[in-house]
Amino acid sequence: MRVEDASPVRYFMRLGELEVALNPLIGDRVTLEFSGRIHCVACGRESKKSFNQGYCFPCFRSLARCDRCIVSPELCHFHLGTCREPEWGQSNCMQPHVVYLANSSGVKVGITRKSQLPTRWIDQGAAQAMTLVRVPTRRAAGMVELALKSQFTDRTDWRRMLRGPPEAVDLAEQSKGLRTLCEKALKSAGEDPGAASLETAGDDQREFDYPVLEYPSKVQSINAEKQPRIEGRLLGIKGQYLIFDCGVINMRKYGGYEATLA
Repeated sequence: MRVEDASPVRYFMRLGELEVALNPLIGDRVTLEFSGRIHCVACGRESKKSFNQGYCFPCFRSLARCDRCIVSPELCHFHLGTCREPEWGQSNCMQPHVVYLANSSGVKVGITRKSQLPTRWIDQGAAQAMTLVRVPTRRAAGMVELALKSQFTDRTDWRRMLRGPPEAVDLAEQSKGLRTLCEKALKSAGEDPGAASLETAGDDQREFDYPVLEYPSKVQSINAEKQPRIEGRLLGIKGQYLIFDCGVINMRKYGGYEATLA
């Protein structure tokens, strides 16, 4: 789903060549039905199974965007000359990245390309977020994130996130004392700490409001492979999840799946 930074966040679903605004549908009964057909989000070929959120198996095996270093950015090997797709790596990994703190189900650390903010925060369902440090490459960001895992988790508890807004925290206060850890991580990555911008805590702290009428008391996940037709009242949207009165579904998981919405 595409998002627009607004209050509340605005959501749009891409269905083939069409894009449907979802916020006006909240509160209505809607039907989301998957046909069973899957097309690779990279090459477009029809596939019986989806890998890594939308890729066919050949693309999953060959594309740099499906490499292990995407999940573990500290393992980026572009500088070794072994990237599967050097041009893609240059455009995506050798670009300015940020390390951030976000509060979606509690405080977590994460990284993303600078150009992906605030979309990345919204996609994670963050209620609050702030940039901690800006660095020149994905690998450098991964090394800083790895160092900060001693202080924060790097994961979102999606069930907790979907039960309601998290308790508000002072992210600027949480970030105090992290400068030394960041500098050490950058040095170990072979990066000059002077080339990174260690942000003044709280300079870009953001808060987000999501279009949710009602949060579920019990979060039940819907698997479109087992339940291709989902019919119910749309209660809200948060992160990349549609919240129905009959369960929740992570739409990011179904990239490339053919579906209709009515």
